[in-house]
Amino acid sequence: MSRCRVPVQHLINSDWLCVIRPGLPPLHLSLSLSLKFEDCQHSKAVGFESSDPNFSVRPDGSVYTEQEVANLSEPIQFMVTARGGHDPHIWETTVKLALVGHQPSVPVSQVNIYTQSFTLAWDSNPRVIKFPRKHQKSSSANGLRRQKRDWVIPPINVPENSRGPFPQMLVRIRSDQDLEKGIRYSITGAGADQPPIDVYNIDPVHGKMFVTRPLDREERASYHLRAHAVDMNGNKVESPIDLYIYVIDMNDNRPEFQNQVYNGSVAEGSKPGTLVMQVTANDSDDDTTANGMVRYRILSQTPHMPIPNMFTINSETGDIFTMAAGLDREKVSQYIIIVQATDMEGNLNFGLSNTATALISVTDINDNPPELTARTFSGEVPENRVNVVVANLTVIDRDQPHSPNWAAQYRIASGDPQGHFLIRTNPVNNDGMVTVVKPVDYEQNRAFMLTVIVSNKAPLASGIQSSLQSSAGVTISVQDINESPVFPTNPKSIRFEEGVPAGTTLTVFAAQDPDLFIQQTVRYSKLSDPANWLRINRTNGQITTMAVLDRESVYVRNNIYEATFLAADNGSPPASGTGTLQIHLIDVNDNAPVMMPKEAQVCERANPRSKVNITASDADADPHVGPFVFELPSYPPSVRRNWTVSRISGDYAQLRLRIPYLDAEVYDVPIIVSDSGNPPLSNRSIIKVKVCPCDDNGDCTTTGAVAAAGLGTGAIIAILICIIILLILVLVFVMWMKRREKERQSKPLLIDPEDDVRDNILKYDEEGGGEEDQDYDLSQLQQPESVEHIISKPVGVRRVDERPIIAESQYPVRHSLPHPGDIGDFINDGLRAADNDPTAPPYDSLLVFDYEGSGSTAGSVSSLNSSSSGDQDYDYLNDWGPRFKKLADLYGGGDDD
Repeated sequence: MSRCRVPVQHLINSDWLCVIRPGLPPLHLSLSLSLKFEDCQHSKAVGFESSDPNFSVRPDGSVYTEQEVANLSEPIQFMVTARGGHDPHIWETTVKLALVGHQPSVPVSQVNIYTQSFTLAWDSNPRVIKFPRKHQKSSSANGLRRQKRDWVIPPINVPENSRGPFPQMLVRIRSDQDLEKGIRYSITGAGADQPPIDVYNIDPVHGKMFVTRPLDREERASYHLRAHAVDMNGNKVESPIDLYIYVIDMNDNRPEFQNQVYNGSVAEGSKPGTLVMQVTANDSDDDTTANGMVRYRILSQTPHMPIPNMFTINSETGDIFTMAAGLDREKVSQYIIIVQATDMEGNLNFGLSNTATALISVTDINDNPPELTARTFSGEVPENRVNVVVANLTVIDRDQPHSPNWAAQYRIASGDPQGHFLIRTNPVNNDGMVTVVKPVDYEQNRAFMLTVIVSNKAPLASGIQSSLQSSAGVTISVQDINESPVFPTNPKSIRFEEGVPAGTTLTVFAAQDPDLFIQQTVRYSKLSDPANWLRINRTNGQITTMAVLDRESVYVRNNIYEATFLAADNGSPPASGTGTLQIHLIDVNDNAPVMMPKEAQVCERANPRSKVNITASDADADPHVGPFVFELPSYPPSVRRNWTVSRISGDYAQLRLRIPYLDAEVYDVPIIVSDSGNPPLSNRSIIKVKVCPCDDNGDCTTTGAVAAAGLGTGAIIAILICIIILLILVLVFVMWMKRREKERQSKPLLIDPEDDVRDNILKYDEEGGGEEDQDYDLSQLQQPESVEHIISKPVGVRRVDERPIIAESQYPVRHSLPHPGDIGDFINDGLRAADNDPTAPPYDSLLVFDYEGSGSTAGSVSSLNSSSSGDQDYDYLNDWGPRFKKLADLYGGGDDD
């Protein structure tokens, strides 16, 4: 089967865009590309048809108007169809004609033409894509065959945003075997049976493939499908073929700026061509075509100073540059630039546009030096005052406030060699504050003439000259005030030996009045004298002693005694000054040494450990202290007989027993200690030495320590005997208490419990109400001495701690033969009466219910077993608990003895 080849290289991706002028008479718009193809018979005749009756296409491909086009208001788009003489295929392309405006006639050669997109349409005979066939030919006698290369399936181009109608046919898939057997066609891949699903479908019988909805290249730019052909039984008839569908871009997206407002800055005085900032816009369309090619331009500039076009922009990169000189922040501090981005390579007739705002701040440079507002300034200052502002200097600087280019700094060029003044800058208003930092003296300088220079912290920009107003003169007048008297030497130090007598003149501590031009009188007084040793003459300041100076006094620190004196003048107002006198006291040997320690302990038997280390302390200073001399006095003789002192070093000695044994006791051992003064001083000190028995380690035993405290052997034995007797008495008392408790628990009742048929309450050693009983009078616990209290007690219920006297009773009296059911009531009534008894003791006592008073009508015990009891049932007594077990046995018909 023969196959036709169509050279479509000029048609694929060929959507013609032309520009025309309004008011043109019918003319020919010649396309720059010729639409040519060859059919199977190699005929070059091609027929063109236009979908717009106002335009026609000649056989050579030139487009011309059929009528005048003066009323065009928007671009015109129409389809041009190309048909071969003997080829059933129809090829279509889109032609767009745009209105340029009233312009002079443009030659046809200068018509702008843009390639945009190509669409393939079908009539009754659409484009057919056949499955490739393999042709094999014998290449040699050995049977080797050569396979012919398969056909290359050209891609299918579909424009985005097509208006339909849908479904719109794209191609027809056909197998050479569709005449021999029934064929079923299908397509697979993304866009068919994979997401996005149902973008494309195919007629399974005729093989026509359709697109079902408009496409968006920005969502998906291409599709890869596979076409399949199977027979009626589902068997594969042809090998699948790959179909590539490309979505042709349309200019349907405007450029979008990354920001709506861009901020940039440029220094004032910048040269033309200085880069300021960059703006960027993105276009979602294909950037390989004019649809996505963005160009920039500046629409407006505000303000128009000094010229309307101070800035320019690179149309391709969006870089904004300065275009002219003359940027001055002091005149214009910010420019507002409106930037437009247009696609279609900036073509304003066909491209889509968007705008953004660029804010360009003009940054400050130090092109304005500070200028003082006056040539001279003046001020005044009181003498001896510091940290006060005496003059205020004002300046003008047109640079940006509160920046280094604006901040002023002041310098005193001359007039203050000793540095009495300093000029500080006020950070708020940039003024210079002339401040006194070193006191001025009216008697030395009555006025100052200063020369001040002002400048910025930042250096001036290149080429800027400083004006003459950057320097000025400042006159400072000094005011005289009454100054305090001043002690020439303060503090004043003198040296004296301690112990000088009272009335000794030490020195003259006089003050001077700085006010030389005023005659004033100075008077002195004592301000501080801790030990009250000194006196000052009120007129001339002479210092004399009132007591003996003692270096060892608590008021002396590091051998120095300090006193403070006041000098006051008679000025208006009066002024006063203070001075300190330091007396360095030279030590003399006026303190005898004192021995240490005051107490010690040794063993009663002489041994190497039986010794005491002694030393001495002296309040004096070197050389009136050690080395010390220790010696025993000759009286009493027993001291040197029992003890000996040996020297260890200059400040230490040892006291030891001279004899082998000394009774345990406390001994007062006198020792004479002498220092090394000239002459030396001695002191007789007493050390209490405790002599005691020691163990093997040389330590005093407990008995020895007691004995050493001053007790003899007899006294120690007596103490031990007393301790033993006390322990025996405690033991006997404990045993007696236990025996008494045991007897009380084992003491029998007056009536055998086995034979006692009365209602009894047994005492179980209850110990009272606990802590609540502590608030009662303990005298209530004793047996009353008079019978008046007992006589008032009722009869019927008694306590074990008292004896009833009278026969009268306020408590309920039990009958001789009570009914067994009345026993519980009788007990409850008795308990209630006892609880309400105001004479009851404040502790828990035992109540006895078996006392019936004199003349009791109770029957004999034997009557309990008489037959007169009848057949009454007493078995309920078993339910009353263990206390009524005996009654239950007697009355309840228990076993008879």
